[in-house]
Amino acid sequence: MNYLKLLKENNFCTPCFLVQEDIINQLADDIEVALKSKWKNGIIGYSFKTNNFPWLLSFFKQKGYYAEVVSSDEFELAIAMGYAFDRIIFNGPVKERETFEKAVINGAIVNIDSKRELLWLKECYANAKVKTRVGLRVNFCLEKYCPNESQCGDEDGRFGFSYENGDLQSAIGFLRENNICISGLHLHCSSKTRSVRIYQAIATVAKEVIEKYNLDLDYVDIGGGYFGGLPDKPSFNDYFSAVYDILNPITNANLIIEPGMSVVGAGIDYITSVVDVKSTLNNHFAVLDGSRIHIDPIKRKTSYSYDIIYNNNDNIEVNGKKQILCGFTCMEDDRFFSIENGLVSIGDNVVFHKVGAYTMGLSPQFIEFYPAVYRVSNDKVDLIRRKVTANDFILINKGV
Repeated sequence: MNYLKLLKENNFCTPCFLVQEDIINQLADDIEVALKSKWKNGIIGYSFKTNNFPWLLSFFKQKGYYAEVVSSDEFELAIAMGYAFDRIIFNGPVKERETFEKAVINGAIVNIDSKRELLWLKECYANAKVKTRVGLRVNFCLEKYCPNESQCGDEDGRFGFSYENGDLQSAIGFLRENNICISGLHLHCSSKTRSVRIYQAIATVAKEVIEKYNLDLDYVDIGGGYFGGLPDKPSFNDYFSAVYDILNPITNANLIIEPGMSVVGAGIDYITSVVDVKSTLNNHFAVLDGSRIHIDPIKRKTSYSYDIIYNNNDNIEVNGKKQILCGFTCMEDDRFFSIENGLVSIGDNVVFHKVGAYTMGLSPQFIEFYPAVYRVSNDKVDLIRRKVTANDFILINKGV
């Protein structure tokens, strides 16, 4: 929390996000070391959807990461940020045809997710010289392998070609009939647990598909979803060793991983200030200048990692009742949590930790525009995005 002093010396404003470069850099290095201890040429694609803040995209590009994108907008963002075509992994279920063809013709790694993409790919090969590496997204019933751990349960995930019902076999046959080399398999699965068992299941299905269809692959892409640097959770090495033990005996394919949360989640904080305290007939409230929608956009969290910084000695008499910390919006459910001891007063700070994943990209411009973003590194703080103003908002939304 030493950075608060640095921020105050730089006249910072709240609410704001704070990127802790040293933490992100360490996590990025740790996952690379773990991967390359097993696959010396392993590929890491940073998941743009997790947090597409331009400073982060530039940071991971400098680290040698690929861009992992799941839409045409993200693809174009990667190009605008200077990623070479052949260092982009293009995933996603709803690619636009124009961008798809651009990716295929210019050598991106393209993981096919739908039947229409197969037809587009056939036309690209018929009409142009193609340099791409083509993979197939494999759909399989994760719940069968990991009961009560899959995100979708018995409802099944919706991405890719089903291994069980024969759609994957048909897709493989289509590519072979059209003399299109199958370079890889993509098997990312969402889970509730992020356990090592999830990745053992992914590797097991990859092994079955490779052997059943006699595939000679350049890569197996296991996606993301790992815990990142938490002492009581699986390590990066735990995940990749488990996958290696299953795949290494049967294939020389390289491994692609697509981390997002595991490399940025723990490295970004959200800093707010208490601007008001008030009492009602039945309750006591503290109003923050931040909002739950900035760090919990879909309002699913049941707890937060946070610290309260008490900046004055004001005493708040609440007669033993709790104090609820609330956000700036006009929605009654913009409430973070309640406290019963160490109650806050005007001018105190509440700092929310580990909010780097799926927050900044999902935060709406609702009531307040985007907040400022600061970066701290080596005891230096700098502003990497000023707070968006009304003029910025008008400019962004102005018709051409």
